[in-house]
Amino acid sequence: MENFSISSGELMGFVTTFGPKLLAAIATLVIGLWIVKLITKGVGKGLDKSNVDTALKSFLKSLVSILLKVMVYISALGMLGIEMTSFIAVLGAAGLAIGLALQGSLANFAGGVLILFFKPFKVGDFIERGSESGTVEKIDILHTLLKTPNNQLIVIPNGQLANSPVTNYSAKETRRAVFPVGIGYTSDMKKARKIMLRVLNEDERILKDPAPMVVLTNLGDSSLDLSARAWTKTEDYWGFFWDNLEKIKEELDKEGIEMPFPQRDVHLIKED
Repeated sequence: MENFSISSGELMGFVTTFGPKLLAAIATLVIGLWIVKLITKGVGKGLDKSNVDTALKSFLKSLVSILLKVMVYISALGMLGIEMTSFIAVLGAAGLAIGLALQGSLANFAGGVLILFFKPFKVGDFIERGSESGTVEKIDILHTLLKTPNNQLIVIPNGQLANSPVTNYSAKETRRAVFPVGIGYTSDMKKARKIMLRVLNEDERILKDPAPMVVLTNLGDSSLDLSARAWTKTEDYWGFFWDNLEKIKEELDKEGIEMPFPQRDVHLIKED
């Protein structure tokens, strides 16, 4: 068996050639990781000041830390003389393939980041998107969970929420309630207006500014279409709306204001 041996000269040459590279790589690694730690800490403080969601803050800090550490490791390996061009090319190709395969998930991920960062709605808000509506129970990085008034759970991908109109009914402190009422053409419109305003003003939940109003919105086929409009706090909206809609109907009935059914006049012409 042939003995394998290294002469002192070869060893010294190896140390002389490779030693400085190794020391430079170790120094780059140590200093680089220390700088990454400082940058990550600074990013965290910046996110704290911007009042970013906790879940998003943790994710962004981890993402920044991972990307910077990969750059540090690549730099350190490059100092050792390891060819990184092919590795980076393979890494980029793999990333592109994964991105194409997960295109939908990446869109949801991007949508989740935008929602958590810009906060068009938050947990506890009542929102509506198309035919779907409910109270926001949870916002994940990929999906948003809504609970409907019927206690059903709706899971909506964040990509769809970020790229379509969303109505947030909880965003403002006040809301306007609109009460559509149709009265007969022979009824006293001014009297009906006074009755409706009186009903609304008797409710303690009404806001005086803007002042409530009753306007004529349409001359319908069978009725004069009135619209009573009043403002209230958002948390009082549904109780205010339901209670006063019923009371308006009761008071108009008491005062003899007709609320007609849809009707048509049919004229029959008899030919000789």
